[in-house]
Amino acid sequence: MKYYITFGMVLLFTVSNIYATPRSLSDDVDLLWVCIASFLVFFMQAGFAFIEAGFTRTKNTVNILMKNLLDLSTGSIGFWLVGFSIMFGVHLIDDFGIGEIKFADTLLTNEDGKADPSKYGLFLYQMMFAATSATIVSGAMAERTKFVSYILFSVLMTILIYPIFGSFAWSGLFQKENVGFLEKIGFIDFAGSTVVHSIGGWAGLAGTIVLGARMGRYQPNGMIMPILGHNMSMATLGTFILWFGWYGFNCGSTGSIAGGTFAIIAVVTTMSAATGAISAMIVSWILFTKPDIGITLNGALAGLVAITAGCNNVGITSSIIIGFFAGILAVLGVVVLDKLKIDDPVGAIPVHALNGLWGTIAVGLFANSNYGGGPNGLFFGGGLDLLLVQLAGSAVAFLWSFSISFLFFIILKKTIGLRVTEDEEITGLDLLEHGNEAYPVSNYY
Repeated sequence: MKYYITFGMVLLFTVSNIYATPRSLSDDVDLLWVCIASFLVFFMQAGFAFIEAGFTRTKNTVNILMKNLLDLSTGSIGFWLVGFSIMFGVHLIDDFGIGEIKFADTLLTNEDGKADPSKYGLFLYQMMFAATSATIVSGAMAERTKFVSYILFSVLMTILIYPIFGSFAWSGLFQKENVGFLEKIGFIDFAGSTVVHSIGGWAGLAGTIVLGARMGRYQPNGMIMPILGHNMSMATLGTFILWFGWYGFNCGSTGSIAGGTFAIIAVVTTMSAATGAISAMIVSWILFTKPDIGITLNGALAGLVAITAGCNNVGITSSIIIGFFAGILAVLGVVVLDKLKIDDPVGAIPVHALNGLWGTIAVGLFANSNYGGGPNGLFFGGGLDLLLVQLAGSAVAFLWSFSISFLFFIILKKTIGLRVTEDEEITGLDLLEHGNEAYPVSNYY
């Protein structure tokens, strides 16, 4: 009998506490949701590492893996030291929303000086986003970039390039009174098609232009020599990991489980990715007479990037249309880059820069007030207002990321050097930059 009494007292105490502090419980559940989403976005680093390594040659595999590891490592420290306060701190420049430079710790406490778990949750989530934006660049510049030069740029991305544009578009997420100028004019980028992906993609474009193409890629007679990736199994697994992690990226951007909108976001995210893969495969089949695995994988990623801006503001049919054109753009983007002799080994620029741009513009076309409660886009009776805002935000992103990145890469090129030597490129970056190999061949059997 005493056991029943004890159990009843514990149950009564638990229920009374739940109903006495419903707001506290809700906050804790939302914080758990943000942390789980952050863990999923963290896992995307493994996806980037695998797809970039799979799309490049065996002799540069260790280099790719090292860069992805260091993107997260140096990015986390840099975002804590400088980036977070610039992005979310009290604004020094009111019209633009650039915060003052200080350690993140000063922003993560309450008025009584105690650590605020909710603020730590947002910091963790945004730290993962900053690392994602940085790691996009490594694929575009693969197989010929000095390791130390790349790491210096990766730090710049997480302490300056990503945070400053992020302060334009997202600073109100942390302190509602600190709203960036793009937020003020109604710019919508729910989970980062532009803030994360285009910012990383435009930086990658700047890097590839300054670097130049890999040796042998573009022949004097105009022929384009294919340089095949060494492991499509690895690239495919990387794509599935990224797709899985994207649910943290998009669904987690709700910041809360209230209302269950994360379920809608999960569905439209899936549909856009699936359609992107299908349309990219069809176009590659038509253009190259074969359904190419690498292009199809990038089509899925293109669909994911494109839906990221509007995943909270569009329905299933719109997400399918967005993904369909994203897949096409992923293929045509590669063709155009090759015409311009811009060598992007993994297709990062078409996937992230061009489809980040397309996805952001698509919000201005397909936004539906029945989803997310925001304004309607052009195709749903909203006129041109939102479309023009989306175009303006995209233009600012390009001008900011490309210009600063290009300038920094030129500085690196003129000082410590940006590109490895011809001997290093021929031998491979793994042995000469890292003294290691991903696939060593033993002399003993």
